[in-house]
Amino acid sequence: MVLRKASRVLACVAALVSPLAMAAGKCERLVATGSPDAPPYSWQDPKDPKHLIGANVDLLRQVAGELGVKVEVLNAGRRDQALEEVRSGRMDLLLDTPMQVEQLTALDYIHPPLQLNEYLVWTRHDAQLTFDGPADLARYQGSVSERARLTPAFTAFAKAQLKLVPAQNLTQAFQKLVLGQVDYVLAGRYSGMAMAQSLGMNNDLIARGLPVDRPGLYLALSHNSACNDSWLRGQLAKKLTELPISGASEAVLQRNVERWKAQLQAPADAPKH
Repeated sequence: MVLRKASRVLACVAALVSPLAMAAGKCERLVATGSPDAPPYSWQDPKDPKHLIGANVDLLRQVAGELGVKVEVLNAGRRDQALEEVRSGRMDLLLDTPMQVEQLTALDYIHPPLQLNEYLVWTRHDAQLTFDGPADLARYQGSVSERARLTPAFTAFAKAQLKLVPAQNLTQAFQKLVLGQVDYVLAGRYSGMAMAQSLGMNNDLIARGLPVDRPGLYLALSHNSACNDSWLRGQLAKKLTELPISGASEAVLQRNVERWKAQLQAPADAPKH
């Protein structure tokens, strides 16, 4: 009788433990991808073009390592190609995607975002530009990289209210600014900082005021990934919540800003962001 009861207890314990064990052991390796041209968050490794490097890559490796999951971050090509690789399930995860409602049928976005990409208003040091908020920009001529990923709300506002000249990349936008062809440029805090320094414009340009937009860069798991289960999603969300508290995000960002700047030996070598 005692043995029978003990067997029942063990069976119940096994039933409770086995789903967690199975979930934890189901995914031993994640194949991730992202933008090859979005430094300091992710960009193509010049020493190994098949892979990506950057702040988001480093943070993903840290988080996955704490969960006992190996990660390989491959370069899948352009952003739209990277998205398709993950949507199809050929790769498991995107590491730097903005929230897109139309992709919710194919992707699970992990909250909170891995990073918040703060877009600032960059001007010349000597610019006579009055700026207390986004609405004040309506009277000026601005520019923004075609590769910038702003929130849908700010994109709609900019289209309706602002005079923005698109630039092929951030290098071109900053060059327009220094030449006086535009009054300001909308650019990310860190990408703008690194680009200004790499182009020798650090003494010419300044970022003003508070961010005008703060799009999140998310981890997104494919619905077609064998690794996409509740255990992994929950653990990733927990780790992402802990990152800002630990200060790891800021340290990794700063390290990758320096890493990117070191690679930019000449403007012609600048990543097209």
